[in-house]
This record gives sequence, C-alpha cells and structure tokens, in this order.
Amino acid sequence: MRQQALHHKRIIGAAAAAVLCAYGTAAMAQAWPAKNITIVVPFATGGTTDAIARSLGQALSKSLGKPVIVENKPGAGATIGADYVAKAKPDGHTLLLGAVHHTIASSVYKKLPYDFQRDFAPVTTVALVPNVLVVNANVPAKNVAELIALAKKSPGKLTFGSNGNGTGQHLIGAQFGIASGVDIMHVPYKGSGPLTIDLLGGQIDMSFDTVTPVLSHIRAGKLRALAVTTIARSAALPDVPTLDEAGLKGFDQGTWFGVLAPAAAPKEVVARLNAEIVKIVNAPDFRKRMDELGAIPIGNSTAQMASQIRTDTERYAKVVKAAKVAVE
Repeated sequence: MRQQALHHKRIIGAAAAAVLCAYGTAAMAQAWPAKNITIVVPFATGGTTDAIARSLGQALSKSLGKPVIVENKPGAGATIGADYVAKAKPDGHTLLLGAVHHTIASSVYKKLPYDFQRDFAPVTTVALVPNVLVVNANVPAKNVAELIALAKKSPGKLTFGSNGNGTGQHLIGAQFGIASGVDIMHVPYKGSGPLTIDLLGGQIDMSFDTVTPVLSHIRAGKLRALAVTTIARSAALPDVPTLDEAGLKGFDQGTWFGVLAPAAAPKEVVARLNAEIVKIVNAPDFRKRMDELGAIPIGNSTAQMASQIRTDTERYAKVVKAAKVAVE
C-alpha cells in the first residue's frame, strides 16, 4: 500500500510539474515581448539584408507595441552576426535576419563556432531577391558574351566583389567562372554598402549582388546590368535577360532572407513571431516596399523554412565542392 501511495504521489507530482511547466511557458509567451527586440543584421548598412530588416523592424514594432532595434554585426561572410545570435539569451528578444549565405557557410568554413541547423529556430522566410550581374561604366562589355570574351583575353584581371567569403554572391561568381570558362578575381567585402561604393568608383569591375542595392544605380545609368542570375527575369528589371537566356543554360541562383531565433527560444514565442511576421509580409504596405527593393515577399511556415535550410545546405555543399571554395 505504501509503495502504491508513493507511486500515486509521483504521478501527481509529475502531472503538477507538467501543468506548471505548461503554465510557465504559456505565461512567458503572453508576457513576450517584455523588452526591446533586436534584429541582428550580419552585414554592414546599405545592403539588402539591412533594408529588409529595417522595413520589417518598423512594422513589427507597431504590431508588438515594443521598439525593434536593428543592429549590424558584419564580418566573416555573415558568420559573426550569426554566432552572436546563436549564443544570445533564447528568450525571443534577439533575432537574426539570416540568408541563404548561412547555408553556404556551413560548407565553405572549415570551422564554425555554431551549427546553423542545430543552433537556430527558423521563424519564417521574409523574401526572395534575384541577384544581378552588373558592371561599372568603365567596363566596355554590353552583354554577357562580350564580358566573357573580355575576361578570356585577360585571365585573372577582371574583378568581382561579394558580401564576403562564402556568401551567395561569392558562390554565384565562382559558378559563373566555371560555367563560362573564365578566370575572374574575387574581392570580399563586409556588405553591399561598401561593395557598391567601390563598384561605382571603378575599384572593382563587377558584382553578382542582389538587385536591391544596385537598382537605383542601374536606372540612373551608373551601372550596367548584363543579366539576372535566377531562371526567371526580375520584375524590377524586366528588360534584363537571365544568365540562362544569355547562354549559361540552367543557371538559377537567388538570395532568400529570413528570421531565426536561438534554438532554445520558447516554441510559443516562435509561433507568435511567425504569425506576426507572416501577417506583416502579406500586408499591402510591406509588399509595396518589397516591390521597391526588387524583392518577392514569401512568409512561409517554420517547418517550410527549416526544410528550405536543409535542402539548401545539402545543395550548396555540392556546389562549394565543385567550385573549390574554402575559407580557413
């Protein structure tokens, strides 16, 4: 009888603990956000990640009734900012605006202080932005064929900039070189802001950056768009052909941007974040802003974003190996 009583006490105790835990988690979700929310951008100001983060932060601040601060932590191909968020207190108040770059870094960097799939909780993919091959005004090439011919005349002389080693722009440039049989020199930056300044100034010849930071300069005639890197043309640049159309058959690379929290963040908080951000992404004002940035709004589920990360990590591992891209 005594053993039976003890057994019942254990069951009741476990049940009570479960109820308290559930109550505590629910209470935490209701109390969130308890303070300012920080969205970490792993690049310098002036780029696509920064522009999307600030647009999202402004809308999220109104939605949640708490200030949303955008903090730039650039460097090491977006891995410094990612590492900071991975190690932040997992209470849902520190978030990462991550991108496809992080799925690439998993293969490019031999040693990372975090695991992108294990150490983050996906919230939602905010937008997809096509990349575009642009050259500065001093480069005489008027189309992709002329650029390839120019590069073949002087191997290793033409330069392309990227947001950093192991980023999407770096990999697209490497793929372009393999597909076209040319040798172009890679120059890494800490973000699209400083990259675009040097591109306009003629310090580098070209880039494969996202449409957003170069769109106004293309329209002003300061930069020349030769091709977009996605299989479909960009709505922001409808007259610019794709690399596939330009002769590099099957070339299809774009850049997605999404919100992630530290892995141990409460599931209820992640679920609420997803609901709030998806609502924002589908709002007319936000969609209009994405159109201005040349971005395609997404707003998917946490499971869909997690699946996307797994798929891209596997896919880019093969591309990184083929392109022989590696960073110590």
